[in-house]
Amino acid sequence: MKLLRALLDTQAHHFEKGGRLERLYPLWEAQDTILYTPGEVTGAAPHVRDALDMKRLMMVVVVALAGCIYMALYNTGYQAHLAIAAGAAPLDVWQTDAMRSMGLPFAPDDLWACLVHGALYFVPVLVVTFAIGGFWEVLFASVRGHEVNEGFLVTGMLLPLTLPATIPLWQVALGVTFGVVIGKEIFGGTGMNVLNPALTARAFLFFGYPAQMSGDAIWIAAGTSPDGVSGATILAVASESGLTGVTETLDPWQAFIGLMPGSMGETSGLACLAGAVVLIATGIGSWRIMASVLVGTLGTALLLNTVGSVTNPYFEVTPLWHFLLGGWAFGTVYMATDPVSGPSTPTGHYWYGLLIGFMVVLIRVVNPAYPEGMMLAILFMNLFAPLIDYLGVRANVRRRRARYAG
Repeated sequence: MKLLRALLDTQAHHFEKGGRLERLYPLWEAQDTILYTPGEVTGAAPHVRDALDMKRLMMVVVVALAGCIYMALYNTGYQAHLAIAAGAAPLDVWQTDAMRSMGLPFAPDDLWACLVHGALYFVPVLVVTFAIGGFWEVLFASVRGHEVNEGFLVTGMLLPLTLPATIPLWQVALGVTFGVVIGKEIFGGTGMNVLNPALTARAFLFFGYPAQMSGDAIWIAAGTSPDGVSGATILAVASESGLTGVTETLDPWQAFIGLMPGSMGETSGLACLAGAVVLIATGIGSWRIMASVLVGTLGTALLLNTVGSVTNPYFEVTPLWHFLLGGWAFGTVYMATDPVSGPSTPTGHYWYGLLIGFMVVLIRVVNPAYPEGMMLAILFMNLFAPLIDYLGVRANVRRRRARYAG
């Protein structure tokens, strides 16, 4: 490692100011800080002493995503094997040919086979996301003369987990382009974005290509549709048949583990719970936001259960199923707690989370055209996060004035 460090140091002057490769400094700095801790320190006050830099913070979030990544591989392969066992080939048949060439079985209970088959869906989406997103990050950093920020590391992991298994890769490229350029870079880059970039990319894909994201062409396993490959999602079942339709399709434990159709990394409440423990223990994720989303969802769902509806069966879906279905757990743990697009004051965390919980249930139940709701609820509250902080700070100023008025 010392030899590599010495080699990098001897070449650094070519990329620094005045060097012939000065315009490529962002690329140089990116690989240097990935391999080694930055050698620069703050020389004068004021500064903060903290071992948790941006790179370490992002790596902790990636570690917290490990369970969701595992389920993205396993459950995707598991659902594909269920479809094959029912006599229906998956929508993308080249994965099936690849499995046969490796001599792997299509048994749903074969862990290794499910992981490999799931990887054949997940890894290409992940590679396209990082390749296209990384290109835009480097381009904007080079034009601005800034360092390449590690912020895209988490965005690049989050976005594939929120997508269905058979989304076309060209749509992934368009989505990540929109999320990075429109959702972040036009505002100034990492730390300046108003909206969560991963959710911005997913929203673009949802409204631009609804059939591939949640419509009739969504990838569903055997047993949930007549042809064993495509059909209504479990949230659509809840919208059409209410609590009875959900309980006849799934049991709560199966939903909690995540063995059900859906976006690749969003199905497992257990994996999200494990990630929440990591984020809260390290102080990176706000427990106030997570708890408030839970309370807001619980209260709103109970209220609608009490009110009831003759024409809308979604009113009868209990809070437990709101927690278990769709992207509720994933959004609560990883999206709502984004420190950039969310509020920064502790009091603001409570209001922000409560309103997300309220809105996700309201969107799911009242809007029959959109049975999910978590993505829109978080994006909507992203827009109001600065206002929540402003009102919180002003209230604190008024209290202090009153306290010291005498």
